[in-house]
Amino acid sequence: MTVRKPIDQYQWFALYTRSQSERKVAIELQHLGIEFFLPMISRWRQWSDRKKKVDEPLFRSYVFVFISEKEYFNALNVPGAVRFVTFGGKAVSIPENQIAAIRQYIKEPDEEEESELLLKEGELVKIKAGPMEGLIGKLLKYKNKFRLIIQIDTIGQSIALHIPRSRVEVLTK
Repeated sequence: MTVRKPIDQYQWFALYTRSQSERKVAIELQHLGIEFFLPMISRWRQWSDRKKKVDEPLFRSYVFVFISEKEYFNALNVPGAVRFVTFGGKAVSIPENQIAAIRQYIKEPDEEEESELLLKEGELVKIKAGPMEGLIGKLLKYKNKFRLIIQIDTIGQSIALHIPRSRVEVLTK
């Protein structure tokens, strides 16, 4: 016998949106009084005539919503929302500690640390410090002298995290 969760229990879910509709969906969710989290990061963008720092979503086409089963369809019916991330046809909840880790990652100041660690592209590495501590990913490339990009599969999407070399360790095969 399976025990059903109370209908008013709130959980985090990943809501997949139409391309470049994350902000519109977030505004609509706010109007409905639904708690959401749209992690944004600042990146430098180069145009032909200028360079500008712009805020963009950390996870493109995703907004995290904190809802109960009662609010499931309200969130899904927001203009620009496509579907929830599912597994086996059921929306997958995201643990609070993962949302907290993402919040910490985007708040954390960008600090450079030098490391003598030698890494090769394609190696499996584990993040040993910081808000994403414990996550395992594949080294995609070095971004510059002190930074590297790690691919971590989450919510059915690969994301590249910019992590100082000193915060990772190589996993033995």
